[in-house]
Amino acid sequence: MTKLKITIPDMGDFKDVEIIEVLVKEGQTIKKNDSLITLESDKSSVEVPSTHEGKIEKISLKIGDKVNKGDLILTLKTDGQEETKKVVKDEVKKVVKDEVKKVEKPTPKKETSAPSISMSLEKIKLASPKVRKFARELGTNVVQIPGSQRAGRVSEDDVKKFIKSQFSVSNGVVEKKVFKEEYSHEEFGQVEIKDIPRVKKLSGPHLVRSWTEIPHVTQHEEIDITEMENFRSSLYDYYTGEKIKVTPLAFITKALVAALKEFPNFNASIDPKLNQIVYKKYIHIGFAVDTPHGLMVPKIRNVDQMSIKEIGENLKKTSDLCRELKIDKKEFFGGSMTISSLGGIGGTFFTPIINPPEVAILGIGKSFDRLIKLKGKIISRKILPISLSYDHRIIDGAEGARFCVYLKECLGKDFAFKLAV
Repeated sequence: MTKLKITIPDMGDFKDVEIIEVLVKEGQTIKKNDSLITLESDKSSVEVPSTHEGKIEKISLKIGDKVNKGDLILTLKTDGQEETKKVVKDEVKKVVKDEVKKVEKPTPKKETSAPSISMSLEKIKLASPKVRKFARELGTNVVQIPGSQRAGRVSEDDVKKFIKSQFSVSNGVVEKKVFKEEYSHEEFGQVEIKDIPRVKKLSGPHLVRSWTEIPHVTQHEEIDITEMENFRSSLYDYYTGEKIKVTPLAFITKALVAALKEFPNFNASIDPKLNQIVYKKYIHIGFAVDTPHGLMVPKIRNVDQMSIKEIGENLKKTSDLCRELKIDKKEFFGGSMTISSLGGIGGTFFTPIINPPEVAILGIGKSFDRLIKLKGKIISRKILPISLSYDHRIIDGAEGARFCVYLKECLGKDFAFKLAV
């Protein structure tokens, strides 16, 4: 077994290029020319391929790293007798370098055959670096945009027309409003310009489509969680005597699982092509994670098969993976419903935006104490504010209200019976 080191090839004059995607995992078996990472500069994005086949032993880079020629990408185990010091073949160096130049100065040259290499489709479409960057900032890819210029070249106007067409719906056309400032910000004082974080660039267009295409209805409710909180704070390990820490979110997730079983319309999606409702027999709960890189919404699979303690452990583990950018891309898809909790920060009611193709999302505010009169006595009760947004095409107001009432029962004084704690 031979070990090979794959490094960043020669990229011409480019320095400190950012990694925007890691396309492989440790332990994965790859073939020659399989894409390993995607690099993005101000002028282009390029996928770096493998020059050998084998099994990945260790990945030395992560998303967000700035790299240069010769930086180590990964260590590969191969069956061949190739030299470990030879990391990238000359032909691959040349192809990557030529692809970068091609994006900078596209020419109508007749295509010639090149070594087999997995390159991003974005570079096949003719467009200037400025237009490519403009398209990426609007959350799209030039490969999807029909070009009106010579040889199918894409212009800024083509990008604008395409973005507007994306928001057309069956009952009319929803255009993306472009607000033009009459005066520049600099005329009123000092400003600072920063790039929008990559996670927000990717999620922005998704949120706009959700808000403009889905008829949102949001209902608010207050839940008395006094008994649940007393129980949660009294949990101790029988053998060690140490306090068991379980967050309220674990109990809320357990209650949501029970509600999804009772109201299957909330665990569904709309198939727009066939105009049908898809009912999911699994329960995968998504939850919003606040990270330094932006908001992420990973899923916890098969939550209905977990105890409250197991749910709490999975919430922490998945949150850590997101903050360290080690979460698999697939874990952001295939959910039943999402929870967006602001309880650790503050606030009461808000309007959470549905994460399609899901049809509902539960917003959690910060619990607070309320004095009430009960049997002639003034007592303090712990109140949890919730906000439920749902797709009115599938769920009507009456069903939404019943869903909230059921959640209230699952987290109320009879929570132990309802959740089988």
